[in-house]
Amino acid sequence: MSDTQLEVKNISVSFSTQAGKVHAVRNVSFSLHKGETLAIVGESGSGKTVTCRAIMRLLSMNASIDAGEILLEGMDILKIGERTMRHIRGNDIAMVFQDPMTSLDPTMKIGRQIEEAITLHKKVSRREARNRMLELLRMVGIEDSKCRSKQYPHEFSGGQRQRIVIAMVLACNPKVLIADEPTTALDVTMQAQIIDLLKALQKKINTSIIFITHDLGVVANVADRVAVMYAGRIVEIGQADEIFYDPRHPYTWGLLKSMPTLDMNTSSLYTIPGSPPNLLKPSSGDAFAPRNEYAMAVDELYEPPLFRISNTHYAATWLLDERAPAVNPPAALRERREEFLKRSGLYEGNK
Repeated sequence: MSDTQLEVKNISVSFSTQAGKVHAVRNVSFSLHKGETLAIVGESGSGKTVTCRAIMRLLSMNASIDAGEILLEGMDILKIGERTMRHIRGNDIAMVFQDPMTSLDPTMKIGRQIEEAITLHKKVSRREARNRMLELLRMVGIEDSKCRSKQYPHEFSGGQRQRIVIAMVLACNPKVLIADEPTTALDVTMQAQIIDLLKALQKKINTSIIFITHDLGVVANVADRVAVMYAGRIVEIGQADEIFYDPRHPYTWGLLKSMPTLDMNTSSLYTIPGSPPNLLKPSSGDAFAPRNEYAMAVDELYEPPLFRISNTHYAATWLLDERAPAVNPPAALRERREEFLKRSGLYEGNK
């Protein structure tokens, strides 16, 4: 029996605008296994959130899913009616948004809001819903839950509000939890607490998580696998260790070089030159070519396929073609890999 919880197959999403058709997501495929955390990373506008909103079927009126399938335990949720989809949202797939105040009603006490999330999907009594609400608040670390359940969202800090939203989306023990930049608006200490909370809750209820972020530092602490998106496509996907210590796509190299570290001996951060492309008219070649210092003539002509590096690691760059010249990743990334291999006892210098 397959342990695949969710499978996205060749999804393409576009938006109709006054300027024309924006091809926001282009032929994206990935799978999510039971109990796994898959991080989707990339710059703003790369298609991360649109992909996940397509999974929830919460796209704007001017959006259309032009191709593909989204299979939840084998069922294509793009082919079901809205009434059935409303049952799936929250019950089977739930989403935590970046700003908790967009998910909370400022005029309602938080306890009542969580109770409504429970009774919407479960046939339980008012008393059972209240007990479950208090249990959820305690589970996400809201102390004195009985008293605090009678308070309004504005009476909580940003981190506490995010905890409350997590309690709401976990009310029905969803099979898949999508977390859309849930720590971006929080300070570093609170970010770590929310990540630890998600990891603990995942083990407790055995849910699968899709974690959307632009911060690779966050990914290192939460993900089992990582998908790197650029210009609406997945350009590299693999186990977290493969992406962090053996990246193969120049865009992934740039993202990793952009990460600040404690041992940096410079006052300036590295940034990837240039800007993401205009997706009104996607290039017939590699969309990253104008920003890629290793670009070749073929990059201007043809879009690269996903080359297989291992059973779990793939990257879409012509540098992996057997005819391409050998190109080493930046020195900082080579050093990072050597340190990882030394810690793992795999470094040849240890032999």
